[in-house]
Amino acid sequence: MKERIWGGTALRDKFGYDIPSEQTGEAWCISGHANGPNVIQNGALEGKTLKEAWEDNRELFANESGEEFPLLVKILDSKKDLSVQVHPDDTYAREVENQNYGKTECWYVIDCEPGAEIIFGHHSKNKQELERMVENGEWESLLRRIPVQPGDFYYVPSGTIHAIGAGIQILETQQSSDITYRVYDYDRVGSDGKKRELHLEKSLEVTNTPHEDPAIERTHSLEAGLRKETLTEETYFSVYHWTLDGTSQDLKTETYQLMSVLEGEGEVVTDGKTFSIEKGDHFIIPATMDSFQLKGQAKLIVSHSNKA
Repeated sequence: MKERIWGGTALRDKFGYDIPSEQTGEAWCISGHANGPNVIQNGALEGKTLKEAWEDNRELFANESGEEFPLLVKILDSKKDLSVQVHPDDTYAREVENQNYGKTECWYVIDCEPGAEIIFGHHSKNKQELERMVENGEWESLLRRIPVQPGDFYYVPSGTIHAIGAGIQILETQQSSDITYRVYDYDRVGSDGKKRELHLEKSLEVTNTPHEDPAIERTHSLEAGLRKETLTEETYFSVYHWTLDGTSQDLKTETYQLMSVLEGEGEVVTDGKTFSIEKGDHFIIPATMDSFQLKGQAKLIVSHSNKA
């Protein structure tokens, strides 16, 4: 759990998590990142961190290359507006921040208040206009606001100016990176009573100009007794929404899969073993598992890395 000045209590109220305060903004649900690695709850690797499992048991992850577990799954609760920010790509992250990954991410809107909005992109035509509008504080003219509703999905490539508005809970699937450059923060002050730091020089360097909406084509299918919706399939990850109503057929594993239960409850059945799952649970189907079944009534976000 991560406390944030914009956080609230929805992670407790809607998902039953034990939160550290009433300003809890993020749950890092599937993470091998050094700033918040998860601890495995059961099985042969019980007590190990996901980071350790990635380093020592690569066969579980289809022997994928890379020093770090590549993805990070979060649930965010924005009681207040998040800062307007932008993230670098892999090249910039390596050259400037000495980090393996930049940050491309995507959002599935779990719930939101009526009238809730996100900031997604900007209206400047080129770098010079972007710099002028930022320098002059022309935020209302610069920033692109979009109303959202539950079930919406946004793919947010690195270099995209963005912010989650107040009153929204999202599930975020992203590259495993914690690099954020603040562009604008509404002149808020942090717990130390000072305005929070902005990173304008780096922000202007990495921002895509002009903004272009990524092409997203959500497709639906009925497979193995599941209603599957493809949300995105792109360079770093693929993300799906699954609806379970009853018992699925045998599901095959081509690679490891990350799963988050958004609603309902059920069971995962494999090799004669049964694991109970419910809203707020997060689990990994390892690449070594030949097949499995899902039983129950539930909605899940499922993702996998596209890194070979």
